[in-house]
Amino acid sequence: MLDPKTHKDWEIAQDAEKAMRPIMDIGRSAGLLDNELLPQGHYLARVDYARVLQRLGDKPNGKYIDVTAVTPTPLGEGKSTTTIGLVQGLGRLGKTVSAAMRQPSGGPTMNIKGSAAGGGLSQIIPRTEFSLGLTGDINAVANAHNLAMVALNARMQHEFNYDDAKLAAMNIRRLNIDPTKVQIGWVLDFCAQSLRHIITGLGGKFDGLTMESHVDITVASEVMAILAVAKDLADLRQRMGRVVVAYDKYNKPVTTADLEVDGAMCAWMVQAINPTMMQTLEGQPVFIHAGPFANIAIGQSSVIADRLGLKLCDYHVTESGFASDIGYEKFWNLKCRASGLVPDASVIVTTVRAMKAHGGAPRAIPGKPLPAEYTDSHPAWVEKGCANLLHHINIVRRSGVSPVVCINAFYTDHDDEIAVIRRMAEEAGARVAVSRHWELGGEGATELAQAVMEAAEEANSFKYLYDLDLPLRQRVERIATEIYGADGVDFTPEANKKAAAIEADPERSVLGTCMVKTHLSLSDNPRAMGVPTRWRLKVRDILTFMGAGYVVPVAGDIKLMPGTGSQPAFSRIDVDTKTGKVTGL
Repeated sequence: MLDPKTHKDWEIAQDAEKAMRPIMDIGRSAGLLDNELLPQGHYLARVDYARVLQRLGDKPNGKYIDVTAVTPTPLGEGKSTTTIGLVQGLGRLGKTVSAAMRQPSGGPTMNIKGSAAGGGLSQIIPRTEFSLGLTGDINAVANAHNLAMVALNARMQHEFNYDDAKLAAMNIRRLNIDPTKVQIGWVLDFCAQSLRHIITGLGGKFDGLTMESHVDITVASEVMAILAVAKDLADLRQRMGRVVVAYDKYNKPVTTADLEVDGAMCAWMVQAINPTMMQTLEGQPVFIHAGPFANIAIGQSSVIADRLGLKLCDYHVTESGFASDIGYEKFWNLKCRASGLVPDASVIVTTVRAMKAHGGAPRAIPGKPLPAEYTDSHPAWVEKGCANLLHHINIVRRSGVSPVVCINAFYTDHDDEIAVIRRMAEEAGARVAVSRHWELGGEGATELAQAVMEAAEEANSFKYLYDLDLPLRQRVERIATEIYGADGVDFTPEANKKAAAIEADPERSVLGTCMVKTHLSLSDNPRAMGVPTRWRLKVRDILTFMGAGYVVPVAGDIKLMPGTGSQPAFSRIDVDTKTGKVTGL
């Protein structure tokens, strides 16, 4: 393997890909039969989940491990890299192990953050295919979602242009859709801030109704959420018909089933419901399914991928987006409720860099050189910043699950800084492991793997944060005060009106709660570092995702379409025309 200190991640991946094992070999080593794999070339395969789960239905599940993190810097703290490193570390200890990870969005891949394939010697390969569309799941989600918008816009145009007799002759039922109450927009899998607020239908009578609309990033689509929580194809098909696209002039919901588009939407998803299998640099299987962005979406790897891994392996590691206040909270109260699965342990990824940031170090800005304070020794900043880590330990403990703190060590870290984090986490009663998987691969993650194995043997007292019969506004209050540390919640008049309507509706009142909030702070202010105090969560809107099975309170100024930065990653990506290899990814 190339040295990660002197080579870029994409260079390490391309070098390792020369010795990649064929995907059929990876499948066999994981206990899959050849007829359960749907090859997509030599090194990728979809897994026929239904066939596998039918064969292994009576087999006991392996240990279920979730990976979450502290509040990250804008640079990220290596949660995906740690997920892969833990899998490699467990493999070094002789365990059969798999992971479920989310497919990267084209938005961050082509923006500032880059791919989510891991880094150093803890990556999944082939990296280019993983980062650039993989086997088409996100494209399928976009097509299914946008087809609903095509159906909605066409129906509104026809209802506006024709009387009842003409509609009846065309076998079209009038739905009386209110164009001011359309609930969804279009989707695109890039960061395109200029599409956040648009006008559609400019032109003549047959160019559609002129109306306000918007474009969200694809992975924030309710269709992606449905893919994440669906148990099987039948469940996905049923959920697809419950998506609310608009309200009529009498304030009744108009669904994809009303538009008779739900079956065609599901048709786009028939292949996408089968997870894609890849491999780590050390040959363990990784199931890629569903999408990222737990700040604006559910942000979880799929229930189906987890069910597969738990039947096949001694240990299955799943990934939740961003920090425990949003990613783990949604894993705990939404995904586990949908799947019926209970985690045996949770890994909280932290770094010296993040603790310095929360302790007062200068802000790290993506695309610019890292301030020298992050490579010099500053244990006082680390100690002050550990308040954020302790808050996340308490969040995981609130769920009744054993936390394991992983200090994701960078080679520029100093021993006295690492010692501060270890001391403070251990004083809080958490297991702690230093992991050098980025630098050393599985060999550098055995301490972490051992700590996870020990934690997974502990009996836990897993319990949801709220019951579904708790009124929505009280639920949001509980999440804000007990998870984020807010003093309370303030709803805008519009959000308050929507919350009251949801609480009065027997069907919507029992849906789960999927918060939309910045990932850069425990609060709704992305610049409030550490553990903010004396603040109140501001909820400005509430969306309804009937198909996914939850409502979506939107806090702060966060957008469902991120923006592209001034120094995006795409400016460094190119193709070697002699080999066809993508460089700079």
